[in-house]
Amino acid sequence: MKKMLVALIIASMAITFFPLSVFADQADVVTLGADLTQEQQEQIFDWFDVRKEDVLVLEVTNEEERQYLEGIAPEEYIGTRAISSAYVKLLPRDAGIKVKTNNITWVTEQIYANALITAGVENAAINITAPFNVSGTAALTGVMKAFEKATGKRISIEAKEAANEELFVATDLGDDIGKEKSVELIQKIKREIVKDKIKNPDDIRKAIELVAKELDITLTEDQIEQILALMEKISRLELSIDQISEQLDKISVGLDDLKKTVEENKGLIQKVLDMINAFFSWLRQIFNS
Repeated sequence: MKKMLVALIIASMAITFFPLSVFADQADVVTLGADLTQEQQEQIFDWFDVRKEDVLVLEVTNEEERQYLEGIAPEEYIGTRAISSAYVKLLPRDAGIKVKTNNITWVTEQIYANALITAGVENAAINITAPFNVSGTAALTGVMKAFEKATGKRISIEAKEAANEELFVATDLGDDIGKEKSVELIQKIKREIVKDKIKNPDDIRKAIELVAKELDITLTEDQIEQILALMEKISRLELSIDQISEQLDKISVGLDDLKKTVEENKGLIQKVLDMINAFFSWLRQIFNS
């Protein structure tokens, strides 16, 4: 009877002290470019400030990167080697997307975040780096691969294609009008397309022209056509305006936020372990009495 009572207490304590959220926060994933040397891989882990044995490690090849970039980005931006790498850590619900980059010369952190929202990525801290300067266009493939593995959710091919195209369109447009204006323009147009479920190309064009006018941005016909092609793809995705808005509103950038989250989680786990140790000390006292 005494042993049965103890077993029931242990089961109850396990449920109380180990909520699902504690176990769910173990899916940290690092994707490494397949063409990195061993020394470069070590540099990557040093920058991520994680140990290889503490994360799930995946490899990303140049062939995988090309699958979504060919026909969208110029050859010089795709390259022939997979170099850029990513670290993806899932965050609590409503945390939004946090992006930090290193040695990425062309794509900004906000552009990555916006493109990832289009792909359906949410509530994640994402670090993207390379051992030397790279354009950064290929890194998105690794991030999406890591997110799929971390969550068990599959991102559709259509969503991956749209996200990669958005990354290139926003970055390319940013060279002409400025990256911040480009981010704001694409964000606002995307909100309108998703919110009003606009699918007709003529209506999408009107939305592009209206938002550009509101932001006092002058677009060439080629730029309008480029954005139009992107928004047609986005209009065919199953995106929720609530989900889009929630993630867009909470985009934040900074490694400090990620480190703070990691430390908070470590603190929570330590508190649980302390409580468990205290509990078993109490049990030992019962058996010895």
